[in-house]
Amino acid sequence: MLAHNSVDRDLMARDSIELTQPEPVTSSMGRLRSPSAAQRGTSRNPKSGTPENNQDDSELLINREDFDLDELDGDEAQFLRTSRRVPVRRATIPKIAAGRLKIASVIAAVVVGCAGISAWAYDYGIHSWRFRIQSSDSVEISGVRNAARAHVMEVAGADIGRNIFFVPLDERKKQLEQIPWVEQASVMRLLPNRIAVTIQERTPVAFAQIGSRTSLIDANGVVMGLPANRQAKYSFPVVRGITETEPLSSRAAAMKIYNRLVSELSDGTDGNAHYVQQLSEVDLADPEDVKVTANDPGGTMVVHLGAQDFLGHYKLYVAHIAEWRQQYQNVQSVDLRYEGQVIVNPDKEKPPANAPPLLNADNTDRKKATVKAVSHKPKARKRAGHR
Repeated sequence: MLAHNSVDRDLMARDSIELTQPEPVTSSMGRLRSPSAAQRGTSRNPKSGTPENNQDDSELLINREDFDLDELDGDEAQFLRTSRRVPVRRATIPKIAAGRLKIASVIAAVVVGCAGISAWAYDYGIHSWRFRIQSSDSVEISGVRNAARAHVMEVAGADIGRNIFFVPLDERKKQLEQIPWVEQASVMRLLPNRIAVTIQERTPVAFAQIGSRTSLIDANGVVMGLPANRQAKYSFPVVRGITETEPLSSRAAAMKIYNRLVSELSDGTDGNAHYVQQLSEVDLADPEDVKVTANDPGGTMVVHLGAQDFLGHYKLYVAHIAEWRQQYQNVQSVDLRYEGQVIVNPDKEKPPANAPPLLNADNTDRKKATVKAVSHKPKARKRAGHR
């Protein structure tokens, strides 16, 4: 009976141990873990039937602090640790390319907008009455003094009633510069409906006797006519030897000689500025023999200056004209082209080419040229028999 009871007590103790075992613990990652020996509760000594370790049931709870992740193996650690987000590079446009694309889009939008505004403005400009030249009051002309203002208005006023954007500026400029007095012209649009014309006139340097007509002429040989402004007064020598049919290039070559003559006789040195004021006419018919008509207190004299050294020849005339008038009667012209000698009255009758110089004053009564030697750059005479 006692043996039977002891067996029953052993069976009951075993059942008690099995009932006190905790259920398997499920980790945060879903894996099952068996409780450790300390977590399995108390065990009884089969001999004594008393518990070997008197531990509280609260120790069976699983806390996060009880796990040492560093001691776990690799497989368990990757399930217990919080997964870190890994950045994934998306297949998008790089930042530089995206910036350039954005700038290009903005530029394209601006271009399209400007094109639209320009198209609207162009359509408005060519159809609106605000841009139409109403009358001659809308044409401003400046710089006109000697040219005929009516002639200038005839060209500039051809656009009255026309839209200002359809005025051919270059064509009007060329037409204005065909007016003899106009050297340069500019035509500008003044919005909304005005035209500005600026004229730069030519500067006259002499009077030109062309046929029976006397006109002003500039340094380039352009014949301008007389000024429309009758109040303008000019004092120039009269240029002869220019024909009406010769081209502008020939007149320009002749006026180049005239300009050089005036420049030498008015250089301002040694009181030469007044020499030009003594000239009343300049004959340019022969480029190798420029003849001037000089006025001095003794009268009028035609002086042959040749083709060069105009100032030297004219100074010789000024220095000796009083002496020549005392020696010879009725002196009307002198030829200073030859070095070392002066020919008096050469225009009356030219002597033979090989005629010896005549040094007496009696020949002045005859209508023949008289030659008088003067001390002006005398040439060295060659001896007879020597070449």
